[in-house]
Amino acid sequence: MNIVIVGCGNMGRTLVEQLSQEKDNNITAIDIKASEVNDLVALYDVMGIEGNGANTDTLIEAGVANADVFIAVTDSDELNLLSCLLARKLGQCRTVARVRKPEYTKSLSVLKEDLGLALIINPEYTAASEIARILRFPTAVEIDTFAKGRVEILKFRIPEDSVLDNMKVMEIVSTLGSDVLVCGVEREDEVFIPGGNFVLKSGDLISITTALENASGFFKKIGVKTNRVKDAIIVGGGNTAYYLAQKLLKTGIGAKIIEQNSERCDELCRLLPKATIIHGDGAESRLLLEEGIEYAESFVSLVDSDEVNILLSLFAKSKMPNGKVITKIDRVDYDGVIGGLELDSTVYPKNLAAEYIVKFVRGKKNSRDDSIETMHMILGEKAEAIEFRVSEDTPVTGKTLDSLKLKTNTLIACINRDGKIIIPRGRDTLLKGDSVVIVTTHSGFKDISDILD
Repeated sequence: MNIVIVGCGNMGRTLVEQLSQEKDNNITAIDIKASEVNDLVALYDVMGIEGNGANTDTLIEAGVANADVFIAVTDSDELNLLSCLLARKLGQCRTVARVRKPEYTKSLSVLKEDLGLALIINPEYTAASEIARILRFPTAVEIDTFAKGRVEILKFRIPEDSVLDNMKVMEIVSTLGSDVLVCGVEREDEVFIPGGNFVLKSGDLISITTALENASGFFKKIGVKTNRVKDAIIVGGGNTAYYLAQKLLKTGIGAKIIEQNSERCDELCRLLPKATIIHGDGAESRLLLEEGIEYAESFVSLVDSDEVNILLSLFAKSKMPNGKVITKIDRVDYDGVIGGLELDSTVYPKNLAAEYIVKFVRGKKNSRDDSIETMHMILGEKAEAIEFRVSEDTPVTGKTLDSLKLKTNTLIACINRDGKIIIPRGRDTLLKGDSVVIVTTHSGFKDISDILD
């Protein structure tokens, strides 16, 4: 597949990294900064062009006439939209644009139709949705949804003296009577997709698959509180904060936003009349204490500096040990170091947005566009959870799961059959029409049959 990517910032780099690992992808990266282009060419097997993505000569040089997918993810919404419009005029490719401004977001349907866009992605809105999900279930470090919201993969840390400590994965159902499946374990620097004999330890970060209605019951049985938070202090009043406060207020969660820019505070007061807007520097510990951080149930740091977000989150954890703390991180280069800080929950907006685009690209590779329904990077970005639609008979349909020879580190985590959620066991089968969630450390799966060895 021929892919052109305009914009080699953090999100563009993430896309190049993920898509270049998949066979048959020919990628051309465009950026006005030669240094950014040269870095990607040196690191990955891609072509690079220094130039403006809205310049027809640059697009022609990049081979847009023969491109299958054109992706514009620069920092400028206008440049992204114009680049996609030109790409459609110069070729027959499917176009994807990153659009971040709320005023454009409200007109997405019109923009998509008039500009011929196949996909519009908003990293800030995507990040806000992720944070809102976590605040509704604060026990989880991370939540990914499948089957149109009926199924979740919940990641949480096993506490000290937990009933799960030293328990084999196969013993969970019989001991606790909970219909859950452990689909991933993170232990220090290692990642496991466990078999039944895998022994869990306190301190492990484990990911479980379960139907939405079963999650609370499981956590009660292991003695973990699951009630959603009642309020949130949000530092930083950018677009992500706006989208997040909107979502929280709709669900009855109070939102207090601390923003340093007075004009932005006035704007937020107009946009969010039910939120509390504080004009001040959220990086000042004195102000945070005055605004009651010690009594808040959750804290979200959304300023533009990763370093400040991390420091604020560590301060918040020290003042509210039982509260939920969420940290926004833009740079993905130091995720290993950040993981060692034992922050509560971290959200990477650019990674979340990249997941949607990679899913879209893989769908275009497959003759059946509906094959991939959902895709998330999980287990510290070291594994993928993919929801496939079984739209026709395949080598995996009609056979019991224990008779299938799966690729190593690959697990069938869930089956959605006409709205009925099945947490699979060995004697279950896959049928035409099912939606199936697969967890794997392999990359590039485009069809349910790819799980077979």
